[in-house]
Amino acid sequence: MGQEAEAGEPGLLLEVFAVLGFRRRSLSSCEASPIEYLVTKTQKAFCSRFRYREPVAADVSINAIASAGRAGGRMRIVSDMVPPFHSKIPSRVGVLLHRTLLTLVVLSALLPVVSQGLGAAPAAAKGLPLSRRANVNWSQFHNTANRRGDNATENVLGRRNVSKMVLDWSHATGSGIESSPAVVNGMVYVGTDDGIVDALSASNGARRWVYDTGGPVSSSAAVANGVVYVGSSRDVPDMQFSSDKIYALNADTGSLEWSYTEGEVTSVPAVVNGSAPAVANGVVYVGSDDGRVYALSASTGALMWSYTTGAWILSSPAVAKGVVYVGSYNNNIYALNASTGALLWSYTTGSYITSSPAVANGVVYIGSTDDKVYALNATTGAVIWSYATGNGVYSSPAVANGVVYVGSWDDKVYALKASTGSLLWSHATRSQISSSPAVANGVVYVGSNDDKVYALKNSTGGVLWSYTTGNEILSSPAVVNGKVYIGSLDDYLYAFGLRR
Repeated sequence: MGQEAEAGEPGLLLEVFAVLGFRRRSLSSCEASPIEYLVTKTQKAFCSRFRYREPVAADVSINAIASAGRAGGRMRIVSDMVPPFHSKIPSRVGVLLHRTLLTLVVLSALLPVVSQGLGAAPAAAKGLPLSRRANVNWSQFHNTANRRGDNATENVLGRRNVSKMVLDWSHATGSGIESSPAVVNGMVYVGTDDGIVDALSASNGARRWVYDTGGPVSSSAAVANGVVYVGSSRDVPDMQFSSDKIYALNADTGSLEWSYTEGEVTSVPAVVNGSAPAVANGVVYVGSDDGRVYALSASTGALMWSYTTGAWILSSPAVAKGVVYVGSYNNNIYALNASTGALLWSYTTGSYITSSPAVANGVVYIGSTDDKVYALNATTGAVIWSYATGNGVYSSPAVANGVVYVGSWDDKVYALKASTGSLLWSHATRSQISSSPAVANGVVYVGSNDDKVYALKNSTGGVLWSYTTGNEILSSPAVVNGKVYIGSLDDYLYAFGLRR
């Protein structure tokens, strides 16, 4: 195969240039796409008709074409990129051929974009070796600090091949997993209910290191700049709840960099949605059961500021454009200045909030146990829309391509139009959904209390694949580099992928 292009690069366009005579590679060494095949056939037919054997290669380098082909993420194609044909070809036919080939080149440039939108088979389905696939990270709960829960770069798993997904490996942790895994630089980091932070090889599940916090870890890890940040609750005698810490661990070795103790960081063990740290711009933001939001220096753990809501915070903060958004058990969602902790606005729902906000395109999406999903103006907190499900929404929304995906305790996964809140589809599982959806390459992944993890078609909600674990799934999936990672209360972390 020719050089694999990263997202946004005109990879197929370069291959068509090669077919047209730029000597990028020989035709015999490629697996031609329909466009390439059509170009080749057209070229050969015209050359044969007019007794012309080879096109004259234009004096343009492929590197120059690649550079010219990108501008602000858009492709620019000019007619002089298509090599001229031999002068013996009649002028009118030559012009027609030139324009035909140019049209095909334009179509070839647009084809990958259109195909991605329609859920076409990803590159892996065409046989790309693992070493040629882009390595990206899922560094914290719902992937990024804005908590959108999507992976726009996933090009291995997709709607056309996810049904072939199999168990790649599983790792026995010794205790249930409520937290969600982070996947960074070939490592998977996950916390367990017996207080362990596990660091595993993403490729085979082999344990690299382990750190014992001494208390349940339902907070999902965040990884940044070689450090793993995670919260844990520690039992205190004669107290109903616990005095907790947030830990900063070396991502390579598991050694302690620093820890911070204040009130009760993360959830009471009986509650499934522990507050997961968000890391942005050198600051760690996390909620606590003492009712406060903390901002800590990522490098030292020093307290920068805290804000008191007055009730437990099981919601995980989202950070976007200098604002921290978080829900609280006092029914409110808060918007705080990320630098100072000053209150910008708050909005009161009809019940307590454990769902974590997702921020996309100037809108904050969040669920509440009043059964509703809310869309709020990120600047003012004004309600844009709300949608009522059939039970409490503990799941955190994912937002991708103008659609909000979220689970509810009415056993359903919902797809709502992001701009209006109108229902696009819903899919019923066999139990409550606390897990938060992840979206990648046309597929919605989510766990359910019916012990299953599902892969649903993003456009209809139809089941493309499912797998039954040994207990309820409260953990949320991480989808990255052609694999799906998720924990279960059956004491296992699972990794699924295409058969090797």
